[in-house]
Amino acid sequence: MYSCIILVKRQVKIMLRYEIKKVFTKPLNKAVLLILALALAAITFFAAASVEYVDAEGQSSCGIAAARRLREEKNGWKGDVTEQTLLKALRENIRINDSEEYLSKDFQENNKAYSKKQGFSDIRNMINLAFGGFQEYDYYKIDSVKETEVRKFYENRIHNLKEWLYSGEAAGLFTDEKKDFLIRQYESLETPFYYEYADGWKALLEYATPLIALLILITGFLVSGIFSDEFQFNADAVYFSSKLGRNKGVISKIEAGFLIISVVYWTVMLLYSLILFFILGADGADCAIQTGMAGWKSFYNITYFQEYLLTVFGGYLGSLFILTLSMLASAKLRSALLAVTIPFILLFLPSFFNGILPLLNLLGLLPDRLIRISEAISYFNLYQIGGTVVGAIPILFTLYLILYCLLLPVLYRTYRKAEIR
Repeated sequence: MYSCIILVKRQVKIMLRYEIKKVFTKPLNKAVLLILALALAAITFFAAASVEYVDAEGQSSCGIAAARRLREEKNGWKGDVTEQTLLKALRENIRINDSEEYLSKDFQENNKAYSKKQGFSDIRNMINLAFGGFQEYDYYKIDSVKETEVRKFYENRIHNLKEWLYSGEAAGLFTDEKKDFLIRQYESLETPFYYEYADGWKALLEYATPLIALLILITGFLVSGIFSDEFQFNADAVYFSSKLGRNKGVISKIEAGFLIISVVYWTVMLLYSLILFFILGADGADCAIQTGMAGWKSFYNITYFQEYLLTVFGGYLGSLFILTLSMLASAKLRSALLAVTIPFILLFLPSFFNGILPLLNLLGLLPDRLIRISEAISYFNLYQIGGTVVGAIPILFTLYLILYCLLLPVLYRTYRKAEIR
């Protein structure tokens, strides 16, 4: 009896290795992996190049040396963003505005003036946001802010939200419970903000979305044939008539799909993260996302490191769900070509309906939001059950983890009961 169990386990391992080998020996899939490697290199390059440093001569540069110099400049302002920090930024901005370089009509001279502001550019942006309107951004707003006003910096962020929520522009968008929820979230954010250079995290998160989307599309080519190859090559009669074909064989296919999705995803994301952190640095992990322009209005009170975790695990869960759905289509329709279209539809079709207000809450819960966590964090997608209000992020993780777990037995039963034609 024991020897039979050992034999079955050995056969299952052989079947699993066979399914994985079958995927990676296809010439098309080899080409797809090469494209993935080139795409990873390109996206990593653009992410690293998005962080620029302007030297005292007004010359821009990017790369490891530039990032190191920018980090030194910005970390000169490292610490809590207190009233004294804001006053210092205000006075430094005025001093540079009065310089010959800033007042010059020569572009190169203006760049020299900008180089003196880049150390406190993030704090400058926060001042612009705090003293501007909720739905607007004025790059030069800081120039008109008075020293007596800076004490209202944190208060203004909450005031701007309240003013917008109760304006005609937001009329009908939120219930009173949702408005109260947003205001409480804003008020509960820990202040003063802790600030330091965090451009490595910002660049990584900005370019993670297209990388994950591309990763899913390319991995779709790898796994789409796992359940349809036997039908395509007219080998289904042999496969399903074998001793383990309709039970252990199906499980081996599901395991192969899971392993390929997981290994490819985490290999690419870890390489992407490590290379960018090496070039740009990983400083600023504990800074609130509200210290950056992209996260200023977010009601999720999290740090850059927490947003990174949500992004990579959200992308992984989204990959598992979308690609398992693709494998289900492959098993049901017996076509790898049709299965490949599933990721394209789920990732890109929702974007065509973004401007339709009645669909906003529905769109906020589609699987593509797991791929776009950084965008979802900046949106005010709220859901109310009775008197309880919750944001989209926890719902997305819970919903698609459950749906993924439900997909696995459906995929198993669908392929196990496939008829031989």
